[in-house]
Amino acid sequence: MADLILGQVLSFTGDPFVAGLAAARFERHGGVVIEAGRIVAVGDGADLRAAHPQARVTDYGAALISAGFIDAHAHYPQTAIIASWGKRLIEWLNTYTFPEEMRFGDAAYAAAVATRYLDLTQANGTTSVCTFGTIHPESVEAFFAAAQAREARVWAGKTCMDRNAPEGLCDTAQTAYDDSARLLARWHGVDRLSYVITPRFAPTSSREQLAALGALWAQHPDCLMQTHLSEQHDEIAWVKELFPEARDYLDTYEAAGLLGPGGLYGHAIHLEPRERDRLRAVDASLIHCPTSNSFIGSGLFDLAGLKAAGHRIGLATDTGGGSS
Repeated sequence: MADLILGQVLSFTGDPFVAGLAAARFERHGGVVIEAGRIVAVGDGADLRAAHPQARVTDYGAALISAGFIDAHAHYPQTAIIASWGKRLIEWLNTYTFPEEMRFGDAAYAAAVATRYLDLTQANGTTSVCTFGTIHPESVEAFFAAAQAREARVWAGKTCMDRNAPEGLCDTAQTAYDDSARLLARWHGVDRLSYVITPRFAPTSSREQLAALGALWAQHPDCLMQTHLSEQHDEIAWVKELFPEARDYLDTYEAAGLLGPGGLYGHAIHLEPRERDRLRAVDASLIHCPTSNSFIGSGLFDLAGLKAAGHRIGLATDTGGGSS
């Protein structure tokens, strides 16, 4: 039997970043028809009642009904440090993020935070999330288990780092590959869960680790790959020191096989012209984290310019790096 939910319905017929308000469709007395877990009709509530007389009706009155938000770049392990203010990126990682992430080797703690995080996101209308875990496989297991229990649509991956991080948060090129491959085999494509290959960012991965993860992605091209790119100027300068042979920051990923249409590149604020061209050419996704970019002083993402140039762009909170 179909379900009909009634209320004020907001939907979109196009890309609001391109078409603006013309892309929005609003029904003050609207409705949504759902059959077998899928939306089959959206429109005027009275018309839908007439077209689906056998549907079970739930009337939410003046409440707003819309599609769920998709958070395309999140760090669920940072739930406890949301809005930890006042530090630049690298210092912020060392002061707040890494100490908190050390705790996720404890499966019970990881499970508790995963449950709390999903409670918070769903309470605020976010129904799909792409998140980093920590280097601990337990962090990914806990998140997928919590998401599976509530039938959530999520993507997640073990964060891989083998240098420039505390000893308790470093793996190796081989363990990064092995752990990621095992988690991928266990969870990818199960119910509404997907695995994401996840090097944190170039400064915390050796060339060998990046190459190992690039090889894993080549073996599983149906997976997404997520990382960070050009968030702050001092980060970019550090990448140049660590990879003097690279043409630019993006080249550290491209050389390792970590550039492609399934790539999600978080922040991407301070891009060189070559980087813009390559990202557009391969149809990679740039993930805009507006509150985070402002909160820790990273800079302003060129949303209008990148959209006009044809880039694929997602929106995200970044969790602890932002105020939400």
